[in-house]
Amino acid sequence: MNRSQSFVIGTILIFALTTVAQQPTTGAGSPAKAVSGTEHGSLPSVEEQLKVLTEKLDLTAAQQARIKPIMQELHDFTEKLMQDKTMSQEERLRSVRPRRYAADKSIREVLSEDQKKKLDQYLQGPHREMHGDLTGATRQPTQ
Repeated sequence: MNRSQSFVIGTILIFALTTVAQQPTTGAGSPAKAVSGTEHGSLPSVEEQLKVLTEKLDLTAAQQARIKPIMQELHDFTEKLMQDKTMSQEERLRSVRPRRYAADKSIREVLSEDQKKKLDQYLQGPHREMHGDLTGATRQPTQ
């Protein structure tokens, strides 16, 4: 994995972190909260993010099982940072960046070369379903 690939994955996660920091609490009819007890419902749950990656990259069940804990760890860390009101947004981003790079590296170790190419291609376009949009609304999962 090269630096540009890490940068692209990191950018997605920065948007997720930034979107969470700017959002009000969810109300009735809004997507389920990502982590119970938090008010950061704009960050899609790990299950929602994994579903998107599964659809886009044709992940196998075994790959999903290996990737989910990686995504969960990053998600939990991000949620914890968002609850720390003593940190500035810039400090939060600096804190999460090494975790994002590590998660990207770990996820890519699970993917085939073809899936890595698909991921790179997917990350080049808009992908709000992974991090919500700039208004804080997350896309409802398609059924």
